[in-house]
Amino acid sequence: MSAAVPVVSQDRVQIEWWYANSGRLEEILQRLITSFNESQDKYEVVGVYKGSYEQTMAAVVAAYRVNQQPTIMQAAERGFLTMLNSGAIVPVDELMEQQGYDIDWGNFLAPVAGFYMVDGKAAAMPFNSSSPIFWYNVDHFKAAGFDGPGETWQEVEAQLVAIKEQGVSDCAMVLPNDFFWSLIENYAAIHDEPFGTLANGYGGLGTEFVYNQSELIVGQVERLKRLLDANVLQLAGQGMSPEQLFTAGTCSTIAASTAAHAGVESGAQFDWSATYLPHEESIEPLNSTIGGAALWVLGGQSDDEYAAAAAFLDYVASPDVQEGWAAETGYVPITNAAYEKAKAAGYFDEHPTREIAILQLNRTEPTDNSRGFRFGNHNQTTQILVEELQGVWAGQQSPQEALDKAVARGNEVLRQYEQLNGN
Repeated sequence: MSAAVPVVSQDRVQIEWWYANSGRLEEILQRLITSFNESQDKYEVVGVYKGSYEQTMAAVVAAYRVNQQPTIMQAAERGFLTMLNSGAIVPVDELMEQQGYDIDWGNFLAPVAGFYMVDGKAAAMPFNSSSPIFWYNVDHFKAAGFDGPGETWQEVEAQLVAIKEQGVSDCAMVLPNDFFWSLIENYAAIHDEPFGTLANGYGGLGTEFVYNQSELIVGQVERLKRLLDANVLQLAGQGMSPEQLFTAGTCSTIAASTAAHAGVESGAQFDWSATYLPHEESIEPLNSTIGGAALWVLGGQSDDEYAAAAAFLDYVASPDVQEGWAAETGYVPITNAAYEKAKAAGYFDEHPTREIAILQLNRTEPTDNSRGFRFGNHNQTTQILVEELQGVWAGQQSPQEALDKAVARGNEVLRQYEQLNGN
């Protein structure tokens, strides 16, 4: 755990923000905090790193029990319902209005704001929002006779096999750690396939998983298994993460967050690029969905502390700050104003891959199946899906069997959550 320890003027109102970004992202985040503190003389934000998203959530729960919670915390999008139904938060829309800030939520990127809105009001402030894109080694594709990845999975699968068979790379694609997000959930969204009932949980806690009933989703898992069996797609190993295997030039492609830009740009020693996630042939793809996290304001604070929190959130959402944050990290700017500002400055002409996630998120008007996923105990149900799919990779069960088991187990968790949180 680390924390900034600034020299604080005694007449400033100090608040803590507990966050989960580490490494280079933490450095950028701390610079953002410093810039806010230096921009005015009323408030002082102290950023405290609390580990992973799960560890940060656990730390906040423990702190809340003894009334030692921070004013602001960063929580992953999978924790949305947990935060919303916790009884421990002050909705951001309510806070900003009470503090006199007129936030134009309509200016936020639709798939980003839409995820955190409840009945037209924002529960949290979007912060580090991302979407998966398809990264590729340009040198490898050229060596295999391709200008770049095709638009469809049918084309991409043939290209990956060719890269392997021609000996260009022993690892034509690496399976990302968050494949459930980039290659399963976003696959469902892009193809307008229901992952769960009731608009993927947006319609209420009575939602049930149904992704095992989708021929396309079952087929996608079959494709991944087929590529694994052919040694075209590989699991990470040798002490390196999937992103590191791509950045090192070992693996030719990876479906990874746009936030991987920071690492790829600083580490890749080859010609690389990125494009949209592939889609099935003869299907017009919809928008992708977001990942990342948002900033939540916690209850039990003083009026002065809430004034500080509102000032900081207003600062974070400002076009200049969002433009800089997106440029440094690779996350998407959360507002259209910040996006248009960067676009007008020619930023995306110089960095075209930085715009892919934004264009992909805005590609279509979100449907009930592409708006996002709002499930109770989402981390737990995701882990269940991963466990069952590991049985597929190991040849212990078929894709259909794995998805059937994951849905059955996941629905038990959803019913438990509904019983605890339903009215």
